[in-house]
Amino acid sequence: MPEQPHDAASLETTLAPMLSVRNGARAIDFYIAAFGAQVLFRLDAPDGAVVSRLAVGASQFWVADESPEHKNFSPESLGGSTARMVLVVNDPDAAFNKAVSAGASVVRPVTNEPYEWRIGRVLDPFGHHWEIGRPLT
Repeated sequence: MPEQPHDAASLETTLAPMLSVRNGARAIDFYIAAFGAQVLFRLDAPDGAVVSRLAVGASQFWVADESPEHKNFSPESLGGSTARMVLVVNDPDAAFNKAVSAGASVVRPVTNEPYEWRIGRVLDPFGHHWEIGRPLT
């Protein structure tokens, strides 16, 4: 779906992470299956590289194939991730199980934590950590 033109003066300031991955097309499919992501924008390059803006609920994030020539590396290239995504949902158990069913690995199961959160963590197939939870109060 192409981006709609915007009046620069009317743009709201936002911040959205961009996840660098290997095999962006497969990553997009995973995020749709695991988190119910919607594709807001997608650009497929002739060489197979992908850049896409996704939304999960009201939150947005970007996914792009790594490009070492621009110093954008995936967790697979780095040997680990430099950030974690935090997904706040009404039912963390269901969202966690859906992510695992879609191919995520359990890092820490969903539990009630002493700091008043019900939260767990998964590792997606592209090396990014996702904490899935909600406040208990």
